[in-house]
Parts: sequence; structure tokens; C-alpha cells
Amino acid sequence: MPSLGELIAPRRMGRDFRWLLASSWTSNVGDGVALAAAPLLIASMTSSPILVAAGAILQFLPWLLFGLHAGAIADRFDRRRLVMFANAARAVVLAGLCVFLLTGTANIWIVLAVAFLYGTAEVFVDTAGSTLLPMLVKPADLGIGNARLQAGYLVANQFAGPPLGAFLFAAGTAWPFLLEILCVLLAVVLISRMARTPVPPRASGDGVRSHVHTDIGEGLRWLWQNPPVRMLVLIILVFNVTWAAPWGVLVLYATEHLNMGAVGYGALTTASAAGGILATVCFGWLERHVSFATLMRVVLSLEVLMHLAFALTTAGWVALVIMFVFGAYAFVWGTISTTVRQRLVPAELQGRVASVNMVGVFGGMVIGQALGGVIAEVWGLTAPWWFAFVGAALTLLLVWKPISQIVSAKPVSDTQAIEIQSNEP
Repeated sequence: MPSLGELIAPRRMGRDFRWLLASSWTSNVGDGVALAAAPLLIASMTSSPILVAAGAILQFLPWLLFGLHAGAIADRFDRRRLVMFANAARAVVLAGLCVFLLTGTANIWIVLAVAFLYGTAEVFVDTAGSTLLPMLVKPADLGIGNARLQAGYLVANQFAGPPLGAFLFAAGTAWPFLLEILCVLLAVVLISRMARTPVPPRASGDGVRSHVHTDIGEGLRWLWQNPPVRMLVLIILVFNVTWAAPWGVLVLYATEHLNMGAVGYGALTTASAAGGILATVCFGWLERHVSFATLMRVVLSLEVLMHLAFALTTAGWVALVIMFVFGAYAFVWGTISTTVRQRLVPAELQGRVASVNMVGVFGGMVIGQALGGVIAEVWGLTAPWWFAFVGAALTLLLVWKPISQIVSAKPVSDTQAIEIQSNEP
């Protein structure tokens, strides 16, 4: 009978994958602690809805400002070292915050500035980190590798971290951030144990380093000329708009429409994480027995039905069941879409294409939340769910056939990518 370590990180995937996994899981514990502690800290300093909302916006803004640049930089340098450097920068920023908190000199503006700087460093950590797995494991193992990384995010970031962060915050405002510093620094140590992961050869091949904007342009052109990957990114963008529209007012929907109260609202997040954990256990079986194309269609169909169910229900316990199912299929979608993209994108373009994908994710969330707020204000708290249902259903009809083309597409080799870019004017 295989050991627990073998089940989590099979030996065939190599020692470096285990170091990457350990680093990612450790970092996610710290991020999960901050997920609860940061909003609590902001709320303890101001009652202004605008400033509280600003704290949430600063989670997305660095991606929109620096996401594409982070992708280009990840394709220029040693990606492992870039993750280490950016994580170290996060620890320095948090250390500064702790000094302000412990000396009693912190204020809302300092906290918001820290949130922006921390979020900026996180953009580089996440972008460079997303390129490491395809360099460490075989294409056939990308699915299980992404599933294990996603599992750490679910358990540590979404499930265990937030309650711990809230508990530590109650003990003292600086305690959760001190623990986060420890987690981030430990993540640096763990990932440093990996063997060196050199950057793939530059596309230009002439030894001359191009401007970062030129690199971004190359990545965008490659993406535009690759229909399967382009379609995948567009699907993610559109479904994030429809998903974020009701999610932006979920707290009001849960507390006012469903009368679940603050505890019930928190239980919705817990139910989602529990569903994701179940999907983590089942993903290996699903990957072996069901095609990715079928899984993608099933997941997107469940997304449409989820919006409809939320629009119709008035019972809190039904909402908890829906969120459990949502957590399960959202985990499957995230794992599959990342795996498909990593298999199709050449190694030297992984950073740039991943960054475009993430900019689309967060851009879609900003657009969706803005739309959802306006729709809820004018037509009521269930209206964003109806908007999401119609939008997701129409999108699903349009992408039903292209999904097969996305999954069956052949990877573009590094040589082909170089030829494509060298032919650009």
C-alpha cells in the first residue's frame, strides 16, 4: 500500500516537485491568515465603506497594472529565484507593517499602502510560480501536479488560514502578520532546495535582450495567433465577469435575502472549500476515466445551473449545498484549465501567457463586480444571479464546440514559437 507521501506527491514527479509543493502550501497558510486578518485590520481603523472597499480593490489593482510586466520578467530570468526574491519582498513589507502596529503608529493609509505593495510582490510570486510546474514534471503529470497545488490553496488559504487569522487578530493585531512573515520566509527556504530551473532560450536567439514591452507584445501576438489558447483565455474572462457580478454582493444576498446572518455567510465559504477538498480527492480518478473536454462542458454547465439555483432559492441550507457543489466543480475547472494551458504553451512563453490569463481573471472580476453592484442596486439582490445565468448560458452555447478544439490541440514547440516570432514585422 503506497505511503501518504507517495499519494500526495508521487515519487515519479521528482524531488523538486515536492519542494515546490511544500513551498506553495506553506505560503498559502500565510496568505489564508491574511485573508481574514487584513480586512479585520482595515475595518478596525475606519468605518468608511469607500476605504474598506479600497482594501478589496487593492487585491486586484496590481494585477491590472503590473501583470503583463510580471509575465515578461518571468520569461527573462531564473523563475525560481524570482519567486524567492518576490517572497522576500513580501516579508519585508509585512515586517514594516508589524513595526507600525507594534509601535502604535499605524493608520489606514499605511495599511492601504502596505496592501498595494504586498499585492504587487504577490503578482510576481504567482506569475513566476505558475511557470515552474511545467519545467519540473512530464506533461502527463501536469493534471495531478496542478491538483496538488490547488489542494494546498483550498485547505490552507481558504479553509484553515482564515479562522486562524481571525483568532490571532483577536489576540493582537500584529500576531497574524508575524505568522505570515514566518510562513513566507519558510516558503523561500523550501523552494531554495529545488535544483536550478534555468530560463528557456530567448526567442530572439541573438543574445540581445529586448525591451520588456517588446516581450509583452510577442506574448500577446503568440496568444492571438493560437486559437485554442486564445479561446481558453476568453472563456475564463467572460465566465469571471458573469461569476463576479453576483459574488460582489454575496454578503448582502446571504444576510438580507437568505437571512443567514454573519455566521451563515462565513459558512458559505467553508462549504465551498469543503467541496473543493472532495474534488481534490477525486481528481485523479476523474482524470483517468473522463476526458478533459467532457469535464469542461460538465463544469461550465454546472456553473450555469449554479446561478439559476441561487436566483431561485430562499433557503440558507440550499445555498450551502449549492456552494459545496460550486467548490467541487470550480476546483476541477481551475485544475483542468491551468493544465491545458500549460501543455499548449511553449516553455519560454509560459510567464507571458499566464500573466495575460491572470489579467483577464482579475479584469473580469472588476468588471463583473461593478456590473453586479449596479444591477443589484436597480433590480434587487437576486438580479445579478439572473444576469449571470443568462450570460453564462449564452457563453456556454458559443463555446460548446470549441472546447473539443482546445483540448485536442497539439502543443507548439519552442522552435515553432521562435519561428512565429521571427516572422513578425
